[in-house]
Amino acid sequence: MYKILLSLIILSSNTVLAMDGMHNHDSHNHNKHQDMTYVDGSKTKITDEMFSSFSAGLSNTQIVIVDVQGMVCDFCARGIEKTFNDDKDVKKVDVSLDKGKVMIAYSMNKKVDLDEIKNIFLSNGQTATGIVIRKV
Repeated sequence: MYKILLSLIILSSNTVLAMDGMHNHDSHNHNKHQDMTYVDGSKTKITDEMFSSFSAGLSNTQIVIVDVQGMVCDFCARGIEKTFNDDKDVKKVDVSLDKGKVMIAYSMNKKVDLDEIKNIFLSNGQTATGIVIRKV
């Protein structure tokens, strides 16, 4: 019985290792970003037109504008967008990769936690260098 069990464990581990080799990591490689220049969101501006377009149709909302350093690709931007969209209090998210800015529209009943926002960016590989909250 022991030999059968041991054989099954070895066979299972070999199958897992073989499957891991089949997983394609080429679709996104963070090493490609080493030579890229990061946009520093604190050095760019959200235009009135961008803000008006984002806030159109929103009411009784607080919009958090985050200056971000370290976003270098669409994959990074989509990760941020997905994370914030998973929050039920988020009405809308816009990520501007070229400006290094993220706008997040929260319902007014949400107590915006700046440390939580900073940690979301850190866990995604970026740094939130500035946060402003505007009421709409």
